[in-house]
Amino acid sequence: ANLVESGGGLVQPGGSLRLSCVATGTVFSITTMRWYRQGPGKERELVASITGGEGGPATYADAVRGRFTISRNNAKKAVYLEMNRLQAEDTAVYFCNADIQRIFRGARDNYWGQGIQVTVSS
Repeated sequence: ANLVESGGGLVQPGGSLRLSCVATGTVFSITTMRWYRQGPGKERELVASITGGEGGPATYADAVRGRFTISRNNAKKAVYLEMNRLQAEDTAVYFCNADIQRIFRGARDNYWGQGIQVTVSS
């Protein structure tokens, strides 16, 4: 299985972007899906996570709560991150992460996407 991100780019402060991540390859089920980010000179941090169904419980980092929304579409094996009121401090490489079971009764492993750049600048 692989995770493929899209939707990054350059946006002005106060603007919005929507990141997408799709699981490809052999996937039987996905439990928790997450977005992490790593800013310049910073450690990777958890931005948001969502567990279970499409309306499953979501958690957010304090820095993004109220501005970012995580959602998922289980039929498409996808997770999204809607980012609003973006700030320069949100500039980072954003990574998709998920716990994937590839086959029935198989092990559940953790997968990472390759990362996608989000730059907030005027």
